[in-house]
Amino acid sequence: MRTFTYERASTPAEAAAAAARTPGAMFIAGGTNLLDLMKLQIEKPAHLIDVNRLALDKIEPTSEGGLRVGALVRNTDLAAHVDIRRDYGVLSRALLAGASGQLRNMATTAGNLVQRTRCSYFYDTNQPCNKREPGSGCSALGGFSRHHAVIGGSDACIATHPSDMAVALRVLDASVETIKPDGSARVIPIANLYRAPGSTPHLETFLESGELITAVTLPKPVGGLQVYRKVRDRASYAFALVSVAAVVQPDGTGRVALGGVAHKPWRDEQADQRMAQGAKAVADTLFADATPTHENAFKVVLAERTIAAVLAEGRN
Repeated sequence: MRTFTYERASTPAEAAAAAARTPGAMFIAGGTNLLDLMKLQIEKPAHLIDVNRLALDKIEPTSEGGLRVGALVRNTDLAAHVDIRRDYGVLSRALLAGASGQLRNMATTAGNLVQRTRCSYFYDTNQPCNKREPGSGCSALGGFSRHHAVIGGSDACIATHPSDMAVALRVLDASVETIKPDGSARVIPIANLYRAPGSTPHLETFLESGELITAVTLPKPVGGLQVYRKVRDRASYAFALVSVAAVVQPDGTGRVALGGVAHKPWRDEQADQRMAQGAKAVADTLFADATPTHENAFKVVLAERTIAAVLAEGRN
């Protein structure tokens, strides 16, 4: 591990300002992803800004009838919160499917959203990877691509986003609150948080330099049956081949978002409008522009079957 400097921020604005004025600075909270990447020298921060002492660890009601989840709320606490379990069950289920108890005890809400891909070529520093070294190439395109994206990728990258929580937040239409280095705040719908890889896959979100996530806001509960179904290569904690977050209303309408198939949680509101027509109609819309490899084309079929299982559960 390379040497770095360290400081503890006392306010969100101070943390954001420190990140902007210090070249190579990064925020650290739970560290469940960052520390691993530092040990592998994939991430090489010159300066770490510890945000753990910021007052961002509360879950509070909003005036609109939803919930505001602080950026430092640990995944364990979020999954177990009585209001989350009652009104946002898909989020609780996604968190429980996402990692072991030990990791959930450390992982934070904001950190979960901005974790890096688990693409094996990204982690292998002997292999070209445009996310790790821009312009070096994408090993997955000509390599083992079973776990990679089938839609939303590019000639520069077909990595998937690993977060289960983000898929549930997408189906719930959550928003992300941030603070910029100049002290101004903004709200980003989670649908607009992630960048398509294009020719710059190392730029993964639309967060600006030094911008700090302070909270995630959940809108008023939508009701319905809320399901998170994750299909993976083994039953223990593993990243999704395909996951489905869904809200199914009694009349068969609802919402659906997918994980494990793209660079971000994948949702198309036109697919939501076809839920009453069945899984094939939904999948055909979601994957209208899919470009799978010969090794991961099965994900399209797997997603349709998983959607069908979720819709069947909603009708029972």
